[in-house]
This record gives sequence, structure tokens and C-alpha cells, in this order.
Amino acid sequence: MNNSSPLISCRGISKKYLKGKQEIIPLNHLDLDIDKGDFLALMGPSGSGKTTLLNILAGIDSPSSGTYHFEGREIANLSRRQLTSFRAQNISYIFQLYHLVPVLTAYENVELPLLTQRMSANERHLRVSKALELARIADRADHYPKQLSGGQEQRVAIARALVTDPPLIVADEPTGDLDQESAKTILKLLQGLCEELGKTIVMVTHDPKAARHAKRTLFLEKGVLIQGEANVDY
Repeated sequence: MNNSSPLISCRGISKKYLKGKQEIIPLNHLDLDIDKGDFLALMGPSGSGKTTLLNILAGIDSPSSGTYHFEGREIANLSRRQLTSFRAQNISYIFQLYHLVPVLTAYENVELPLLTQRMSANERHLRVSKALELARIADRADHYPKQLSGGQEQRVAIARALVTDPPLIVADEPTGDLDQESAKTILKLLQGLCEELGKTIVMVTHDPKAARHAKRTLFLEKGVLIQGEANVDY
């Protein structure tokens, strides 16, 4: 961790909602700083608030109270249009089940986030090609998802996350649907994105082996951070 201002600073973040007549509190006055270039693993039992926190960091959900600053900018109070623009410029999400479009090739799936941006076809091609290379899946660019293994599909999803060059990548159980060898490949790839490209990565996982690939691990229980540690074998 460094002494510069954090990329992300959360103070007093709470999330509450009603389920019938019962009040559910997945996050309870949580404080969290994440530096640029950090690789953070979030662990905890089901219902501990991990995915809720991830979705708030990704700008998909908003806290009920508290503040969330990204590079010094308050995010919680942005309008829906401002939030959409903020996400497109700063954050990419990697899902457990890939969320690839089955009728599009790997290349076309990676290209999708760029189609709403103003850029030439040549620049778009260069970005897609570079992202596929970084994710080590360029040799499958013309393949459809059904022609790929689970690990290859996840690499396409990672290339799609990279193509907009976001400072923050959030990943929700990115290896949860993969065999052990494919999972190891994906985790090493994420490590490389952090170490070589300086990407900030926040990963939710239930797997302690996966968490050890991060720089540090934080544990959540009932919406509260109860323990944090640096990963000594990183």
C-alpha cells in the first residue's frame, strides 16, 4: 500500500432494504480504502454483504447512507445518467458465468463495449486485438462461446473488461465455475493485469486458494469488515 490518495474511499457505507416486514442490512457502517494498483479479495459467508459491496463499488447499486469517493469524486449522489457515464469510463465487471453473447464471436463480444464510444473502426480494431492478446485468447478471436472451454470464455470476458482500459476491475467469483487448472490460469492473468498494467482489482471469492492470488484479503461478516490481512505469498 502506498501513501498517495486512495483510488476508492468509503466511509460509513450502509445498505438497508425491506424484505416483507423485515429490515435487511447487508452492509453496516463500513469503512474501506483501496489504493491504485491494489488487488483485493473479499471473503465471507453467504449473506455477509460481499456482492452488495462489490455492486456499490461498481456503481451498479447505491448505499443507503455513507459516502463513496472514487479518485476524490463523490459517487453516491450522481444522477443515473452521470453514473452510467462514470461506469463506462472507469469500471469493468467480470462475472462468474461470463455473460457472453452466444451469437457473437469472441472478437465481437470484446468489441461490444466500444460500439457506443466515438472512435474509428481502426482504433476499435486495435483495442480489441490488444485486449484479446492481453487475455491470451487472440487465437480464438473468431470462435463462438459454444466453441470455447469455460476458461477460454472467462478469458474473453476479461478481454471485454480490459478493452475500455478502466482503472478498476471488479470480479464476482471469476473462477467459481472453472476447473482447478483453468481457475489458476485466470487468477495468474488477473495478477498480471495488476502487476504489469497497474489495474486495481476487487474480487469476491469463497475460495481461500483464489484469495491468496490477491495482494490482501478482507473478511466480511454480517455487513461488517471483521479482519484484514496482507497475503504473504503474493
